[in-house]
Amino acid sequence: MGFIGWIVLGLIAGAIAKAILPGKQGGGWIATLVLGVIGALVGGWIGSAIFGKGVNEFFSLSSWLLAIGGALLVLVIWGFITKKRA
Repeated sequence: MGFIGWIVLGLIAGAIAKAILPGKQGGGWIATLVLGVIGALVGGWIGSAIFGKGVNEFFSLSSWLLAIGGALLVLVIWGFITKKRA
């Protein structure tokens, strides 16, 4: 999957993660979408390390689940970081 595919997957995964995990994570939608891209990278890394399956194809269910799971993880961590500052 190319660079643009990673960005699009991360943006959509970030939006889905924000819909699953509503609340005040701080930063608004733009930060949430950027965190979604980071979450897609984290999800792909965790998936390849644990399951041997990474985020390789755009239209693969495992890629989407790993990207959304990574985005949820990053959003939760971001929520803890911004909650302590506020």
